[in-house]
Amino acid sequence: MGRAYQNRKESMAKTSDMKAKVYSRYGREIYVSAKSGGVDPEGNLALRSLIDRAKKDQVPAHVIDKAIDKAKGGGGEDYSPARYEGYGPGGSMAIIDCLTDNPNRTFGDVRQAFTKTKCKIGTQGSVSHMFDHSAILVFKHDDEDAVLETLMDADVDVTDIENEEGKISVFAPPTDYFKAKQALQDSLGEVDFEVDEIQFIPHAFTSMTGDDVELFEKFIAMLDDLDDVQQVYHNVELG
Repeated sequence: MGRAYQNRKESMAKTSDMKAKVYSRYGREIYVSAKSGGVDPEGNLALRSLIDRAKKDQVPAHVIDKAIDKAKGGGGEDYSPARYEGYGPGGSMAIIDCLTDNPNRTFGDVRQAFTKTKCKIGTQGSVSHMFDHSAILVFKHDDEDAVLETLMDADVDVTDIENEEGKISVFAPPTDYFKAKQALQDSLGEVDFEVDEIQFIPHAFTSMTGDDVELFEKFIAMLDDLDDVQQVYHNVELG
C-alpha cells in the first residue's frame, strides 16, 4: 500500500500563516466532534484522537480548549461535512474533505480552484474508486508478527501491515480505526503514534513535469486558502 500518508505530512504548515490555518482547521474539527459526540474525550473516542493529533501537530492547548468550550455552549455554527472530488492538473486525481456551514459557498469556492487551474470537479465517486479509504497507525515497534497477532485477536480486519526501519505501519478499514488503536494500546501500553488518522490512499501515483507542476501547486494553494477545506488527498508523487 505504500507510505502515502507522508504526502500530507511533507506539505504541512511551515510558516506562521499556515500554522494559523492548521490551528483553525483543528479547532473547527474538534468543535464539531465535541458538539456531536460529547465534550468528554474519555467518552468520545473521535474527540480524543483529534486532540492527540492536534497536540502532535503542536496546536496550542488554548486552541483545543476554546473549541471544546464553544461546543459546551450548545449554540454556535452548524457545520456539516462535504466531500468533493475531481481531476486536477496533469490528469491527477484529488479528493477534498470540508466542514462547512454554507455548502453552496464551499462548492463554489472548491469548483473555482478546479476551473482556475484548467481542471474539472467531478461527481461523487468519480475518482474515489481509485483510492483506498483506510485507517493508518504508524508507531515504533520491531515485532510485526506480535502486532498482527494482537490486532487479529481483537478482530481487527487488517488490510496491510509494514515494518520498515523499526516502524510498524498498520492499515485497516475506517470502521476498525478505534478498535485497532485501542487493541494496540491495551497490548503495548502507551503508544506514541507518529501517524494516527483516516486517509484516502491512491492505488497508484502520478508524476508531473513542466507547466503541470506549477498548475498543481496553484491548485493546492487555492484549496489550502479555503477555511472550509480540512484535508486534500491526491495521487501526485511529491518530490
